Amino acid sequence: MPPSEPEEANTAQEIPITAPTASSSFSASRPNAFTTLMSRKRPSTSTSTSSPTSKPKRTPPSRDGLLPYITHPSSYPSTRVIYHTPFFVAIHDLYPKSSVHTLLLPRSEAHMHLHPCDAFDDAEFLAAVKVEAERLRVLVARELRRLYGAGSRGDEERERVLNGGVEAGGEGEEVEVELPPGRDWEKDVMVGVHAGPSMNHLHIHVLSVDRYSECLKYRKHYNSFATEFFVRLEEFPLGREEVRRRSTAISGDMRCWRCGENFGGRFKELKAHLEVEFKAWKRE
Repeated sequence: MPPSEPEEANTAQEIPITAPTASSSFSASRPNAFTTLMSRKRPSTSTSTSSPTSKPKRTPPSRDGLLPYITHPSSYPSTRVIYHTPFFVAIHDLYPKSSVHTLLLPRSEAHMHLHPCDAFDDAEFLAAVKVEAERLRVLVARELRRLYGAGSRGDEERERVLNGGVEAGGEGEEVEVELPPGRDWEKDVMVGVHAGPSMNHLHIHVLSVDRYSECLKYRKHYNSFATEFFVRLEEFPLGREEVRRRSTAISGDMRCWRCGENFGGRFKELKAHLEVEFKAWKRE
């Protein structure tokens, strides 16, 4: 298991409060063709002086906490790893900064250790990441609908049809009812990276816009997703100087993501306000 969250950590690997069940849209079957590869044991690092019964260390340093998911995703349950392919792993963030927060982890050894600016200079790689990130965005949007659709005004008509609340035709007549598209939950999903990543391995955040979570504890937690410090994936390729400039935004004032109110450095007031905005956002 990854170590406990350091104060400065902005990322990790799971959403305990919204972990999917077997019937959830987040559930995904393992790629059978890669079961053997994924479950392959790591080479032993024990020295000749190690006890044959000693338990090998499995917890990497905190900044390398994403590596086990990249190298051995099939060793984790679906409550941790959403899905994996030979090229990407999608996981739940362990310390979510929104009510639904996932990470996309590229498995390319040539890119996984690079800063996003350098990794995304590779046009082919960036294109592949954008395609996979869009796939994960759709899954996150589906999860938002599953969690909040029943109470959303935008999904009222859709929910009514799904629950059978439609007028029947004449006697013995079958009526085919088209399912309304409902609320566009995908527009409520953010996709991007941090100007100053807190982990050693390249990762892309795919999360809901609400910034509502018990793990949101400090100004930098909030500003890392509510300011220019969060660089949208669609903005890449982007120059190093621009990203360096934006990295200072994390220490600025805190403004509500929804109404724009400036809370300065008053985090407790912002936190209470975010709960109000979260409830209003769900009802949209």
